[in-house]
Amino acid sequence: MKEIKFGRSPFLFATIVVILTCFVQAKELIHEDQIDDLDAARVKPMEQISEANLRAAESKRAFLDAYTVFMHPRCMNCHPKGDTPFQGDDSHLHSQGVTRGVDGKGVYANKCSNCHQPQTTELEGAHLPPSHPNWHLPPANRKMVFEGKSPRELAASFKDSSFTGFATMERFIDHVEKDPLVQHSFTYGNRPPLSHDVFVARVKEWINKGAVLPDK
Repeated sequence: MKEIKFGRSPFLFATIVVILTCFVQAKELIHEDQIDDLDAARVKPMEQISEANLRAAESKRAFLDAYTVFMHPRCMNCHPKGDTPFQGDDSHLHSQGVTRGVDGKGVYANKCSNCHQPQTTELEGAHLPPSHPNWHLPPANRKMVFEGKSPRELAASFKDSSFTGFATMERFIDHVEKDPLVQHSFTYGNRPPLSHDVFVARVKEWINKGAVLPDK
């Protein structure tokens, strides 16, 4: 390769120096821009992850609050593993040999409505059963068992349409918010730990923030 003698061509030497200087400076600027881009790429996902984690934690906490209602006798007594409902604040098996039946309203002459009268006001007197015109358990083909389920297990069940019978979570919200029998369960005996309005708000928050399953 022929050697270039810069001493004989000062103009050529100066031109090469200028080109090399511009190249080095451009490379440094590109490197700085790349670092800025990398920093931005690192920060943005971390912010997103932090926000996502916060929403997930809030969703879980909302369900844990609602879970105290789902497992309270006013709810859980009619959501047993077996076909005999529970009774009372201690959730003992219902007396009188009551069983679910196909439609959840009892069998033969032993119907729920025999004792649970159709008026929406409670009967006066000690040890009388609560009343409602549509007193029933879930039907035999969809028992919606709450008994014995952990918060995680129950939350997973609610997200399963074959468990609830509701095609969407919005329908599930509509059920806990507007179903007359659900509303009635907050009006008699030993009340659930949350008011109905607060309970519905917690269910909505759980769903709106991702319906995240509790850890356990």
